[in-house]
Parts: sequence; C-alpha cells; structure tokens
Amino acid sequence: MFTGIVEELGEVVAVEEPAESGRFRLRGPLVTEGVKHGDSIAVNGVCLTVVDTADGEFTADVMAETLKRSALGALAAGDRVNLERPMALGGRLGGHIVQGHVDGTGTITERVPGENWEIVRIAAPGGLTRYIVEKGSITVDGVSLTVVEAGEADFTVSLIPATLALTTLGVKGVGDPVNLEVDVLAKYVERLLGHRAAAAAGTAEHGEVTKAAEAAEVVR
Repeated sequence: MFTGIVEELGEVVAVEEPAESGRFRLRGPLVTEGVKHGDSIAVNGVCLTVVDTADGEFTADVMAETLKRSALGALAAGDRVNLERPMALGGRLGGHIVQGHVDGTGTITERVPGENWEIVRIAAPGGLTRYIVEKGSITVDGVSLTVVEAGEADFTVSLIPATLALTTLGVKGVGDPVNLEVDVLAKYVERLLGHRAAAAAGTAEHGEVTKAAEAAEVVR
C-alpha cells in the first residue's frame, strides 16, 4: 500500500524487452535503502516487485498486462521516474490510499502556469471518468493529487512548486501519457451498489412470479 507521496525522483538505467514482458533496472539510492528481493517499490504509480538490488539500483520485472495498462512501456534509459516505497504500518497517510494498481493511462492536454502553481488538464479513458469527482483524490504517475474540475472526458489538477520540482509532472508536456489510478473506495462503492441493485431486481422479479402463480392458482 502506498500514499502517493513521491520519495525520490529516480532514473531508468536500462530496459530489457522480452516478447511479452520487460525487465527494468532503475536507480534510486533512497528507496533502495534496506530493500531486498521480493519487496515492492512504486514506479510512476505502478507497484513493482524488486528482483535484486545493488549500489543504489534495483531491477524489476514488468508483465504484459502491466505494460498494456500503464505507460511503463514507453520508458527508456535516461528517463526520470517517480519512486515510492510502501507505507510502513502505523505511518502517516500523507496522500490517500494508493494500491499501485494502475487503472489506465491518461494524456496531458493542457498546462496553464500560475504565479505559484500550475493547472494541468488530463484526458482520461471514458471508463474511468465516473470515478473522478471534484475535490476527490486521484493518482497521476504515482502522485496523490486533488481533482480541481471533473468533466465527462477529462479533469484538472493543480500542481504546487514542490510537486513540479520533485516529480516527473514538472517536466511532462502536452501529449505525454500518465498513469492513472482512481480512488479504490469509489470502485468498491460502485460494486456494492451494483450487487444491491441486482439483489433488489431479483427480489422484485421473484415477487412478480409469486403473484402470477397465486393468481393462476385462484383461477384454477
């Protein structure tokens, strides 16, 4: 579990691309402290499992599904990446609950600089926009952000100077892809309400069938 508070701006050292997966070697001296094989590190918001680590670098395998769902496949040696270790039990939840399970990719469509901030507009896949609400939380490339405006096809976020300076969002431009993870609580609520509606519909249908059977019995 992560919080969306980026700890370190790391760098892609090398990318190996087998037919249906990839292996990434990344530099991150801070996040690799005390890390061992099997631990997790979020890379641009994607939870990856550490294969090995040495000299401030770590390697991680990325499966085909991850490459399909995220923008990791577009990374190349020299690219900067947002890195975060999992939250320690009992630690402060500085951002919001982030699983590191990317729901899809968005595209930066506009950047509007302000005096002390920058407004960024991001186009999102249609299947995700229903989970994005004004003043709600969303994870963009692993960064926990508050939604400023939520539209039918896109949303905006406001980036403070620290976010611009310490994450990849400060250098990404219009047209660049970003990894999106919507608030998992919204997905759970939708799932539960869907089951309730289905159960209610089933009960109503059963009631109608019962009434029809009773009426048929009376006629006989």
